[in-house]
This record gives sequence, C-alpha cells and structure tokens, in this order.
Amino acid sequence: MSTLTDRPRPAGREDQASNGRWWALVVLALAQLMVVLDATIVNIALPTAQADLAFDDAGRQWVVTGYALAFGSLLLLGGRLSDFFGRKRMFVIGLIGFALASALGGAAQNLEVLIFARALQGAFGAALAPAALSLLSTTFTEPAERGKAFGIFGAISGAGGGMGLLLGGVLTEYVSWRWCLYVNLVIAAIAVAGAFLKLKDEPIKAEGKIDVPGAVTAIAGLVALVYGLANAETDGWTDAMTLGPIVAGLVILGIFVAIERRVEHPLLPMRVVLDRNRGGSYASIAIAGAGMFGIFLFLTYYLTAILAFTPVETGLAFLPMLGGIMLTATTAGSMLTPKIGPRPLVPLGALIAAGGMVLMTRLELDSTYVSGVLPGLIIIGLGLGLVFAPTQNAATAGVEHRDAGVASAMINTVQQIGGSIGTALLSSFAATAASDYMIGKTPSAQVQAEAAMQSYHTVFWWSAGFFLLAAIVAAVLFRTGPLDVDPDAPPAMAH
Repeated sequence: MSTLTDRPRPAGREDQASNGRWWALVVLALAQLMVVLDATIVNIALPTAQADLAFDDAGRQWVVTGYALAFGSLLLLGGRLSDFFGRKRMFVIGLIGFALASALGGAAQNLEVLIFARALQGAFGAALAPAALSLLSTTFTEPAERGKAFGIFGAISGAGGGMGLLLGGVLTEYVSWRWCLYVNLVIAAIAVAGAFLKLKDEPIKAEGKIDVPGAVTAIAGLVALVYGLANAETDGWTDAMTLGPIVAGLVILGIFVAIERRVEHPLLPMRVVLDRNRGGSYASIAIAGAGMFGIFLFLTYYLTAILAFTPVETGLAFLPMLGGIMLTATTAGSMLTPKIGPRPLVPLGALIAAGGMVLMTRLELDSTYVSGVLPGLIIIGLGLGLVFAPTQNAATAGVEHRDAGVASAMINTVQQIGGSIGTALLSSFAATAASDYMIGKTPSAQVQAEAAMQSYHTVFWWSAGFFLLAAIVAAVLFRTGPLDVDPDAPPAMAH
C-alpha cells in the first residue's frame, strides 16, 4: 500500500539542497570577509596602537609585515592540507585559530606580542582562506548557481578591503583600536556555528603523503620574497636587505618548481597552474592586486592628508566603490561568466578600472570629494567587480576535487604577492616623485603638499598601467567560451 512517505519528492529535496548550499555560501563569505577585512582594518588602528604601546615606525611596519609573511608563505601548504585532511576540518581549525590569535593581539601589552599575534593570524588565515574557496568550488558545481555564488564571493573579496577601512575607522574612533582585532571573535563564532550546521564536505581520499621538500622550499621562497619586497618600501630597491631576500626567494622558488616536476605527490601539481584559464586567473589577479594598492593606500593618504578626512569619513568615502564592485560582481559577473566565460569580462573590467584610475590623476589640492574623487571611485568599483568574480570562478573551474584546495590557495597566494609587489613599487615611485619635485624648491607647507600631489598622480598613473597590463594578460591567456564543468560532479549536474 502506497503512503505519502513512499512517494518520491525530488523537487522538494532539490529545493532543500539548494537552500543548504546558499546557507553554506553565507558561512563561507563571512569567513572570507574576516580574512580580507584584516588586511586593512588593522592599518587604520596602527597609529593609535603605536601611541598606546609606545613603539617606533619600524615596529609599525612589522605589525603589517608579520601578517603578510605568515599568510603569503603558508597558503600553498594550507591549501594542500585541506585537500589532505578535509576542507571543512581545516576551515574550522582556521576559524578558531584566527579568532584566538585575534584575541591575543587585542589583549597585547607590548609590540612583541602584537607582532606574534599578527603572524599567528596570518598562519591560520592561510589554512582558512583556501579551505573556504575550495568548499565553495566543490559545493557549487552547476554553472548557473556557481556563477551567482562566485559573484557574491568575489564581491566580498573585492569590497572587503574598503569595508575594513570603514570598520577600522569606526572602531578606532568610537571604541578602541583593540576592537579591530576583537571583532574577529564575533565573526568567527558565527562562522564556526554556521560551519557545523550548514557546511558539508565530501569524503577525502588522502593519496600519498605531504610533499615536505616542496613545502619547505615554497615557504622559504615566499617568506624571502615577501620580506624583501616589504624592505623595498622602507630601505629602497638597491639596499642589500631588499635585493638579497628577493633574489634568494626567486632562486628558492625556482628550486621549488623543479621539485614539483619530479616528486610523485607534489604540493602544487603543475596541472593546476598550466591550464590556460587558471593561469589567466592567477596572472590577472596578481597584476590587478598590485594596482589596487594605488586605490586603498594612496587614495587614503589623499583623503586624510589633503581633504582632512577623519578615519570614519575615509571609510565612508570608499562605500561607492564597494557598491560598484558588488553591483557588477553579482549581476554581470555572475550571470555572464557561465555563458561566455571570463575572456571578455576580465579585460573589460580591468580597462574600466584603468579608466577610473586615469580620472584620479586629475585630482588637485583644491578638488572636492563629490566632483573629484567620487566619479573615479564608482568607475573603478564597476570595473573591479568584473575582475574578481570571473577570476575566482575560473581559478577553480574544471579542477579535480583532490586539487581544489591548492588551486584555491594559489589565487590567494598570487593576490598576496601581487599586493606586496604593488605596495613596494608604488611606495618607491611615490617617494621618488615627491623628492624629485622638491629639488630646487624652498620647503614650505604648500610645496610639500604639491610634492605629495605629484606622488599621488604618479601612483595613480602606474596603477592605471597595472590594470591595463591585467587586461592585456587576461585577453591573451583566457580561453574563449564558457568555463569547464566540474570533472567530479555527478553526470546530471555536468551540463
């Protein structure tokens, strides 16, 4: 006798599964927001923390560099560990570790503890970020849903830096600089609860063993490279503490590639990076990441030093750009990527962003926010939304699930390296432009302000050049047509 429970209800089950996936996206996006926020939220708090803990400018740099060194160097290992031990497990470990490190930093009573806490944040972030992106990739395998999911995730990734400026300004001005770190406890608690309730992970078949020589050379090479680039900002490009680590890092990374081509179970299989779409994603996001620092770093200087904005006003000033990123990432970026692929979208987005940066070169000492800054910010945001969503989608599209973690780690690694290169190069160009302008002039407040404007214009032109280069690289490397389907998806979903 047939009963109601005997009858198949595929539509209901499908709707329930779909709702579960979208709740999973909320959890993953929340974790991504925490990691991206931390790249900028602490920067706003640094002057106040410096006064409170009484450390010098060199110490201030290490609060930033400590995080970058740990995060950038451990990402590949973190990605492979998530493939080996399970993405959900590494995701939860990363969340809890990041929260505890943030608590330690928020309670720090001296510089040493603060730097150690920031390095711990970077290490756990290196476990968390690849796990989040790979879980997103293996959760959303149907092209249309995947496009929407990566549109939202890409918007969070692109807008998080600006949101960090705003949140950092509010917390520093109205509560305490320490809450720029404590806030991660709240975000992580929600994300951990959501992970246990809503995230599902596929069974992991651990194949072989961890590639120890590859891990050692990858970490050593990336640490040396990021350290050298960080020194370039303060010591100049010809200093031994800049050139030495950079050259050593490049040599060690060359050894890493040679090891990966020979070992049986490589940390970074060459099949991951040699695919044209993934290679195009990695190259595009690295170059665009370098250009983005022209916006977040030097436009912040302009707003605070020339327009005399408070930290909160500076954060609010970036909101139109964040709105632009979210608009294009969640509409055109998500809807068009499954249909036409990234090749038309990423070059177009990078060109639009370059146009916005060119508008920024017209800023002057007497410019206003509404007429001078706002138009360029909106245009840059609209362009970046078309860069982030398709590149993150393409970086993990068509990759075997056993490689999803390390493929996800690469997108974070190249963005970190690109950002480090951008910070070093643009800071160097800005300092040179300002000092050249001062030659033969009597120092005064007006002349110094004009020299600062010269440095900002130089940086904005270079940032426009980075975006233009990203457009060219994307147009050359990406394949024409829709992205590859998930090779491990069930047959019914691979269409």
